[in-house]
Amino acid sequence: MTEKEKMLLGELGTKKHKFNANAVELRLETEEDYRVVEVLTREAFWNVHVPGCDEHLLIHNLRKAKEFIQDLDFVAVCNEKIVGNIVYAKAKIIDSEKEYAVLTFGPVSVLPEYQNKGIGAKLINHTIQLAKEMGYKTILIYGDPEYYKRFGFKISKEYNVTNKEGKYPAALLALELFSGALSGVEGVFDEGKAYEIDGKELEEFEKGFEPKVKLRTKSQERFEELAGSVFY
Repeated sequence: MTEKEKMLLGELGTKKHKFNANAVELRLETEEDYRVVEVLTREAFWNVHVPGCDEHLLIHNLRKAKEFIQDLDFVAVCNEKIVGNIVYAKAKIIDSEKEYAVLTFGPVSVLPEYQNKGIGAKLINHTIQLAKEMGYKTILIYGDPEYYKRFGFKISKEYNVTNKEGKYPAALLALELFSGALSGVEGVFDEGKAYEIDGKELEEFEKGFEPKVKLRTKSQERFEELAGSVFY
């Protein structure tokens, strides 16, 4: 990370603190946080799923989409420094005759040096409960089932929900916020155009950030394994 990016994330000119999970506070993201969160997200996902990443552009675009849910856009703050973020958007399940409103979330971003400390889980648990209180019934996401099963997510095949290709990817997961919320519901999960990334737009967007080296990593192997895994 460059000095410019460290300054945005509040790492320069500040005293280093010993991490205390109880010191992590959650609050809604503000417009003043946008650039910081984009830098944070880029740091969190760089070379994790693919060489480089596109999640920072995704969150940049999501905020401008009509499906974006501002009341579920939270940051995690530790010692006055933003260390994590989660965003939600409206999505749907479509069958031949009807559409069913659902939620989706992601990216869930945590600075690398703050990962594996429960911050991502805190963001997820807090917003799941809040989404339930707001009256939403179901959340569908793409993610690692080994991680998300701790929050109650199940593979979408159990609910007869497919991707746009009519398949049941191992990474397509569903969570009923109320018992039986997906009873009688089946069809195709559509997370919307807000989650589609244009390569040329990403290339242009990247020019606004400090250069980073793209590498092949072990975590990309797990991502590719999940991406290619389908239930029949």
